[in-house]
Amino acid sequence: MGSKNKLRRFRENETFENVIQPSREELEKDQFSLKGNWNKDFFKNDNPIVLELGCGKGEYTIGLSKQDSAKNFIGIDIKGARFWRGAKTAIEEDLENVAFLRTQIELIDRVFAENEVDEIWITFPDPQIKYKRTKHRLTNAEFLQKYKHILKAEGLVNLKTDSEFMHGYTLGLLHGEGHEILYSHHDIYKNEYSPKAVREIQTFYEKQYLDQGKPITYIQFRIK
Repeated sequence: MGSKNKLRRFRENETFENVIQPSREELEKDQFSLKGNWNKDFFKNDNPIVLELGCGKGEYTIGLSKQDSAKNFIGIDIKGARFWRGAKTAIEEDLENVAFLRTQIELIDRVFAENEVDEIWITFPDPQIKYKRTKHRLTNAEFLQKYKHILKAEGLVNLKTDSEFMHGYTLGLLHGEGHEILYSHHDIYKNEYSPKAVREIQTFYEKQYLDQGKPITYIQFRIK
């Protein structure tokens, strides 16, 4: 994407009412006004809140929001030029249960209060295969504790990935730490019992992976 295109998208994001872009300083000082107030002040309803972490273009956030209008969906990514597409689509299609948040995932507990979130989706994250990159894997032990803090007691986490490494790493960690695995499969399109939201929403890159014959894996779990 050209730099002019990026700048145009950044400027347009600033005009979108469904895009929130707090500064890192604001979050580090714990001064973010929507923390604990997403339902009351932003969505203005009491519907469950569902997050997509590392949302990219926001395809899953948009897809989920269309499947369930009784929930609020927030796509989170640090790259605003990417989720610009999702934010614009939500506006064009009058999807009032959608928001996009520009921030680092590591600051998620500065953005949401304890027990504020009902469900988390992690779709096709970078598996960070090298050992020295372990701290950046979105399902490592440290991130799981951040998710646990913001999730309600029965809150769910979903991991959908084309990476066998990421699937195996996460399963091993979940078993080792005693978390509750509700569903796991190494090839969801070969399992007729795969959840609807997993099979019926496909991202641009997922379609490419499927064309290449790569299996798509999925895990749903609760953090204990």
